[in-house]
Amino acid sequence: MRVFVTGASGWIGSAVVPELIGAGHQVVGLARSDASAAALTEAGAEVRRGTLDDLDVLRDAAAESDGVIHLAFKHDIAFSGGFEDAADADRRAIDTFGDALAGSGRPFLIASGTLGLAPGRLATEQDGQVGGQVGAHVTGGPAKRLANAHVTVALADRGIRSSVVRLPPTVHGDGDHGFLATVVAIAREKGVSGYIGDGANRWPATHRSDAAHLFRLALENAPAGSTLHAVAEEGVPIRSVAEVIGRHLDLPLASVSPEDAAGHFTWLAGFLGLDSPTASAHTRELLGWQPTQPGLIDDLDKGHYFTAPTG
Repeated sequence: MRVFVTGASGWIGSAVVPELIGAGHQVVGLARSDASAAALTEAGAEVRRGTLDDLDVLRDAAAESDGVIHLAFKHDIAFSGGFEDAADADRRAIDTFGDALAGSGRPFLIASGTLGLAPGRLATEQDGQVGGQVGAHVTGGPAKRLANAHVTVALADRGIRSSVVRLPPTVHGDGDHGFLATVVAIAREKGVSGYIGDGANRWPATHRSDAAHLFRLALENAPAGSTLHAVAEEGVPIRSVAEVIGRHLDLPLASVSPEDAAGHFTWLAGFLGLDSPTASAHTRELLGWQPTQPGLIDDLDKGHYFTAPTG
């Protein structure tokens, strides 16, 4: 297939692109900068210049493709107070892709998240669907992003083979600059490796390469209206993560009270304290997806998260 990918040079996209090319697909990647364009060219992809706000570019690229994988999201503004604006931009892009692909039967995938779907219990692919219950904390921008996933699933009714791939809060691997890298940076700055409360709350996790493989399987075979979980490990206790960080940075462990969490972990506090174990049994059965890469603790123990920052 000729596949248009947004976010193609990002953390997930830069693994999805070679996964697709290695399976014989052609990739056209959206690039908003010269650096992104160069990275895509080096990876063997074609380049379409533009941003998520260039809706005409998105529409034309989708119309010329056999499928679309939408990975781009304005994380830079989402985590600096503009989450709702980021979700609104995401919705406009999804609507544009829907209009371009309607009636074609072609695949359209988006990335979404698992965090907070069913706090305190094991979430499944059925959680967070239209009419279902989600945690009361899912409001504002996160609620809008969940609604965007609902819109995508509903595109199946417009003749699109749509699917939503939910990613865990840590899609880990060498080069990660996401949540986990932020936790490491905070530990380095504060001089302690912290966790909230007793640290028993759990995060699901997946290696980036395993997540990329699922996106390819979904592109090729996911039924219309599918919700999929790119979850290799159902729940890793945050205290276990803190223990590895403390060992590698030679820092003491420290429990941070929920009342003090925002002062210690800043914007990450609301996410880090969630107990959000998540299953992927349905996804594995549906698509034959079997993660093969190291788990979160083993990946942390490889040491690449602890390379001293430069500059």
